[in-house]
Amino acid sequence: MAYIGREPTVGNFQVCDAISVVNNQAAYTMQVGGVNVSPETANHMLVSLNGILQAPTTSFTVSGSTITFASNLITGDVINFIQILGSVLDLGVPSDDTVSLAKLTATGTKNSTTFLRGDNTFASAGGNIVNLGTTTVSGTPSEIDIDLDTSTYKQFRIFYEGIQGTADFNMYGRAKVGGSIITASNYASLTLKKYGTGFDTSSYGGSSQAYFYLSNNVGAATNETWGADILINIGSGTGMPQLTMTTSYRDNGGGYVSTFGALVYQSFSIINGFRIYPSTGTFDAGKYTVWGIK
Repeated sequence: MAYIGREPTVGNFQVCDAISVVNNQAAYTMQVGGVNVSPETANHMLVSLNGILQAPTTSFTVSGSTITFASNLITGDVINFIQILGSVLDLGVPSDDTVSLAKLTATGTKNSTTFLRGDNTFASAGGNIVNLGTTTVSGTPSEIDIDLDTSTYKQFRIFYEGIQGTADFNMYGRAKVGGSIITASNYASLTLKKYGTGFDTSSYGGSSQAYFYLSNNVGAATNETWGADILINIGSGTGMPQLTMTTSYRDNGGGYVSTFGALVYQSFSIINGFRIYPSTGTFDAGKYTVWGIK
């Protein structure tokens, strides 16, 4: 079917630099802008010698960027032009930032947290687990509040590591519901404390508390570290939110311990935030990373 209007031009058309004939020489290097070029085949070229178009493969052949005429040229011969037509449907190399998303027929959201899959859809990097960023504690706050995007993620994992300037304190946690930190006695905790020497164990916590019990008697001296790994199931509104956590630190007796906790927020609510705070003192240095799980 004929085109209505001007027929589109297809190919990657290039005219080679002028070539000076060398007496008794048949092979010459083709360049465009001083850079060697290699046509697809001799059939993708128009070559004029002494004003006469040459027959490809018969009057000349090509190998890489070298054109070789069927017989040696002599002084007085003139290579009028060599035009390279390019491959059929070869559009050349697109300019930077010219291929739009629409040209890829891709779907989904393109941003710094997604990648383009083989089925032309953008997906979150790392599948359903997304790193939501790391925050460094600034100043000396008495608590750290972490907001959770519950419209996108159903679980969250929080990694905390820091140095406390105060010795001998307990570390607690509280939930945020509907944008407010809950201070009522809606918490239940069972925290098992396991010593690194002797494997002695003891447990802390209970039901109807005003906080989650995360760690007991942290720090035999000032400027000791406290670290935590907390997994939060935010709840569905018809089930109670649950947390599991592991912490590590040195206690006030100088023993190196880990605690393992099973925590429950005793209300049919959805947690949309979490607070960590010491029973005494402040956060002097630290950082936490939050991961969202869909």
